[in-house]
Amino acid sequence: MKLNFIIIDRYIIRKFITTYFFALLLIIVIVIIFDISEKIDDFVVKEAPLKAIIVNYYFNFIPYFVNMFSPLFVFITVIFFTSKLAANTEIIAMLSGGISFKRLMVPYLISALVIAAFSLTLNLFVIPPANKNRLIFEEKYLKSSKLTYNRNIHFQLEPDQFIYMESFSNWNKTASRFTLESFEGNRLISKLSAETAAWDSTLGGWRLNNYFIRHIDGEVERIEHGARRDTILNLTASELIQRKGAVDALDYFELNQEIEKLKMRGDDKVKIAQIQKNTRFAVPFSAFILTIMGVSLSSKKRRGGIGLNIGIGIALSFTYILFIRFSEMFVHGDVLPPDVALWVPNMVFAVVAAVLYFLAPK
Repeated sequence: MKLNFIIIDRYIIRKFITTYFFALLLIIVIVIIFDISEKIDDFVVKEAPLKAIIVNYYFNFIPYFVNMFSPLFVFITVIFFTSKLAANTEIIAMLSGGISFKRLMVPYLISALVIAAFSLTLNLFVIPPANKNRLIFEEKYLKSSKLTYNRNIHFQLEPDQFIYMESFSNWNKTASRFTLESFEGNRLISKLSAETAAWDSTLGGWRLNNYFIRHIDGEVERIEHGARRDTILNLTASELIQRKGAVDALDYFELNQEIEKLKMRGDDKVKIAQIQKNTRFAVPFSAFILTIMGVSLSSKKRRGGIGLNIGIGIALSFTYILFIRFSEMFVHGDVLPPDVALWVPNMVFAVVAAVLYFLAPK
């Protein structure tokens, strides 16, 4: 009997994994065809080299796309091949042969573990550098992906330093009405103001024009002023010219550093980074939940056949993906913290999966 279990386990795992990657390959080819037809004019107008299109764009686009729709592929895969097993009465034969429904779930969950590990590896170490190259290509040959802080820039540079710029120009990398305040505890010890502050890449710092510095020592103040002053700050012009999806290009360690830096600065974009971090873990974990749901839904032979099960699978998969996107609004609206909001879809679908599992024919 133990040998039979092992044979059945290998059979289900092989079916699950091969069907999953076949579905990936099929959908990727279709998506690339549609994407080429949509962007072909931009490629021609911008004279994008064929090698850059293939290597820098599509090779880096594929992992991003695969991971985005991983829940859909997992669910459809489980629904598809489990429905075929049920239609061929193979599941009935397994259960009649002494395999419990609980035991039947083991090879499914092993397969889900493989897919979850694959998705997590993509999320943490493969997709970020791929996104970096993809974003550079899009910026050069497609629509610009840059965003610029324009007006009223105000945040914390260091625990004891605060900076303010009335405006910043991406064109000449220059800020107007520049102010830098330094504190010692809760006491202001100096305030530097300049008419303009221009980024100097050779200096690796900022060139201040028409500056004034107030040095405050208790009740004694000393004023210093001049036409030009160079200063090094924990801030570069590139940090004021951020790309859309910039956090997508950060690996796990870089993302943690970015979150800490944005928290210190009081930058509201920390929410975007926190959403990205939690999504990278929440989506791979969904492989287990959606697998249990898929097996529970499709293990019984239905009159509607495989088509009905696949229809249900697609509907539930897209519901999950939309739920993930909707949960981001909880973070932006300060309703829930990121490490809770991004896991709400998994929590809800876990309850649904448990109900379906107990209702499934045993």
